Amino acid sequence: MKKIIYTCFFAVALLVAACQKDYLERVPLDTINTENYYKTAADAIAAVNGAYQPLQWPKLYNMRMWTTDIWAGNSQVGAGGGTDGIETQDIANFVTTTDNAAALDVWRGPAPGILRCNTVLQRIPDIEMDEELKNRILGEAKFLRAHYYFVLVQLFGDVPLILLPQGPEDDLYPPRTPKAEVYQQIIQDLAEAIGQLPTAQSYGAEDKGRASKGAAAGLLAKVYVTLGQYEQALPYITQVEGMGYSLNANYANNFNPSMKNGVESLFEVQYIGKTSADFWSDANQASWLSTFMGPRNSNMAEGGWGWNQPTSEFVNAYENGDLRKDATIFYEGGPNFDGQAYRASYSSTGYNVRKFIVSRSIAPTYDASPMNFPVLRYADILLLKAEALNELGRTVEAEEPLNQVRSRAGLPAVSGLGQDAFRQKVLHERRMELAFEGHRWFDLVRVGNGQYGLNFLHSIGKLNATQKHLLLPIPQQERDANSNLTQNNGY
Repeated sequence: MKKIIYTCFFAVALLVAACQKDYLERVPLDTINTENYYKTAADAIAAVNGAYQPLQWPKLYNMRMWTTDIWAGNSQVGAGGGTDGIETQDIANFVTTTDNAAALDVWRGPAPGILRCNTVLQRIPDIEMDEELKNRILGEAKFLRAHYYFVLVQLFGDVPLILLPQGPEDDLYPPRTPKAEVYQQIIQDLAEAIGQLPTAQSYGAEDKGRASKGAAAGLLAKVYVTLGQYEQALPYITQVEGMGYSLNANYANNFNPSMKNGVESLFEVQYIGKTSADFWSDANQASWLSTFMGPRNSNMAEGGWGWNQPTSEFVNAYENGDLRKDATIFYEGGPNFDGQAYRASYSSTGYNVRKFIVSRSIAPTYDASPMNFPVLRYADILLLKAEALNELGRTVEAEEPLNQVRSRAGLPAVSGLGQDAFRQKVLHERRMELAFEGHRWFDLVRVGNGQYGLNFLHSIGKLNATQKHLLLPIPQQERDANSNLTQNNGY
């Protein structure tokens, strides 16, 4: 995916439309701006490349999305203790307030991506260029916009739905749009993207990792399952099944930086490792996960700040013989990493995340991890299929996709369960298969209108979790700037 990673899109070219003044008599011809930039196919490619970039930033997949597993009770912040990660601790302890920094981050995180997608969708149709490439670029923008809004609507419920770049003449204080309308737009964008995007297999090496037909179909299936519209999800799952995806024979290969965008990958956030940009900047092209999650004081990985420590309850949820355990977590007595044994003293819980830790031979400095973030895997799609079939009363049929995932994990096949027991089994399987990949929180809040999540959270001692906590508060800083933004109930 070299074009996406290496092509630095001019953010000012996307934002200048909102800054132009009427007193300018003519467009400057010696600078890049919205009037002279969107002219060529190269401009179009650069523009859509820019729409991917906010996925890489800390406000989304380089930090906030994986910390949702901490909210969900799979892990604890760990880190340096005290107030380190206090904003994540507060959400996980269900004492979130409207000034929470993590809530502000994930509210703002998708906004630049949405703006860039809207600009692509407005300006690229007018460029004279190869129609097949143009359609692909428009499909990429629709997939990305749908993805950004899917993150927002799951976390906040009603959110402003903005489908065009905004200028001074527009309403710059939009109210929240009912979530049903936001989901309708997400569905429309993804359905259109399916028709415009090529398959992942048709991309050349230079474009690996771009949004594809399979990514759009898989995400649309996930949207329908999230909405409880299981019948509508199945055709899109069938589409994905017919596109050549398969489970990696070895679960750990999904997290091998030398095997990125592999046979199981529908969509990943792309990183290349060390760049000239500062580690903390949005322009950084290194993944934070190995640095943040590496066992603290262990010397096992560069950085090693000890975040995201799995709980004993999570570790004890593994079935005997589950091959995923050794690939997912560090525990005393488990396999060595780069020849070094893990000690329980490295963590306050006795455990650390393993699946995202990168060897020093690959990332010799803290700012050099090239590990991609897996957003959507084929295993996720198989488990969504099992869930959908079971909810439709087709539990016997649902066994096959569930057992595909369990077989890869070295676990015995499931058969003969009733609908409710099978539902619990699928949700357990999703927890273990997708651990620390940012899915568990969304599973907790969507099933049974969140009652599944509340029951689980109460069972692990988080008794103060209530219905209001299934959504984050609208950040007060944003409400101060826009009085039309209402607050979620209870905050």
